[in-house]
Amino acid sequence: MWLPMRARQRVRSSSVVPVTTLAMQPQIVEALSTIFDPEIPVNIYELGLVYEIAVDPDNVVGVRMTLTAPGCPAAQSLPVEVVNKLKQLPGVTDAHVDIVWDPPWDRGRMSEAAKLQLGMF
Repeated sequence: MWLPMRARQRVRSSSVVPVTTLAMQPQIVEALSTIFDPEIPVNIYELGLVYEIAVDPDNVVGVRMTLTAPGCPAAQSLPVEVVNKLKQLPGVTDAHVDIVWDPPWDRGRMSEAAKLQLGMF
């Protein structure tokens, strides 16, 4: 299982706890759903920018995500906002974000709700 680079330095990925990840996932998704791409009026989770969530035994949350484009003006601010929101969750001891470009984001990654909200049907 994936774990962000900084967390991998502390904990081997084999120690990621799938049960903890599943238990914490609803509150993590809820927090991520309050963060919006500044150019698109849809939250980053529904946009399909979040690829993976992992939680290690120390309740360090890792998020692997992308942006809508490499030149995204929010490239500096969105990861910081994700980390700050996650650190506020009860039980979370730390949070890290890895921005990845593979696989690249496309509109097909958006949820049905996001497509409906943007009138893409």
